[in-house]
Amino acid sequence: MRFINNRAHFTIAEIQREFKISRATAIRDINEIQAMGFPLTTELGRGGGYNVLQNQYLSAVRFTPEELKAIFISFIASKNSQLPFLQNRRSITEKLIGIASQTQHDELIELNNILLFENTNPANPNLLELDDAAPAELNQLISLAARDKHLRLIYEPSPGLPQLMDVFLIHIFNSNAHWLVEVYDLDIDEFRYLPVEMLRDSAISEQEMKRSEQEILSKKRLGARESNLVVKLDTTGVQRFKRLHPPGIILSFTGMFQSSGIFNDQLDVTDVEALEYYADWLLFLGKGVEFERIPDELRLILEERLRGSADTLTKR
Repeated sequence: MRFINNRAHFTIAEIQREFKISRATAIRDINEIQAMGFPLTTELGRGGGYNVLQNQYLSAVRFTPEELKAIFISFIASKNSQLPFLQNRRSITEKLIGIASQTQHDELIELNNILLFENTNPANPNLLELDDAAPAELNQLISLAARDKHLRLIYEPSPGLPQLMDVFLIHIFNSNAHWLVEVYDLDIDEFRYLPVEMLRDSAISEQEMKRSEQEILSKKRLGARESNLVVKLDTTGVQRFKRLHPPGIILSFTGMFQSSGIFNDQLDVTDVEALEYYADWLLFLGKGVEFERIPDELRLILEERLRGSADTLTKR
């Protein structure tokens, strides 16, 4: 009911995705909610759904003491992390403290004094290092993507050399302390990862999409299935992967408590520099690396690296 109450309009498909239930179950649940007196009207036709006549049917949200601490601690943990909409953090924190009771208020202030997280300055926990600030373009990019993922970007990899790009945005993510945007470049029909700090003046594109969203996502899924590098990691490999990994690689955990994992990638075997980088990185992941699939070109570089290390130890 909270999900419905927070929306003026929703569809059966949205209910299915949100709660991972069948269409029949979603319809049955909605019928039961309507029978309880929840004011919904049906919108017929293709793309139709349900309209909520009164968007404040449920009582106002009240946080429990544990929930309030959880939210407050998440803000403490993010003090020295790159975050979008950074200027809003202070006002949100003050509002959280404002709705707390005096006892909760005192507890939150004490938590702020005793909890330290990675990248927090112990001499001044409230200090936000300037180099931790998110790129200026990030806020605008997120706001645009929430409205339309077909964007026009100005990409400036080198000062004074801007490139105009027509793209479909797939993800915005933080990797190794840098914000990146994964896009499908509609002009060259390729997936790309662009540093957000190198974007200028993003806007919603006025051009007609050359491919549909479904075609783009299908191409991405097909590329993942055809990956020429598939790697299994043990516990050490998982921990080192978290510390450093190339952008765009997603680690799927296969063991309990994140004790093992697997990832895949599509490497350009003609790019020798990239292959050498991957070879060094894979060796960094440790001895527990297992290859389900690996390009011969990368395997040869790894073997050369290992032989070189063995020869060095022998000479010593």
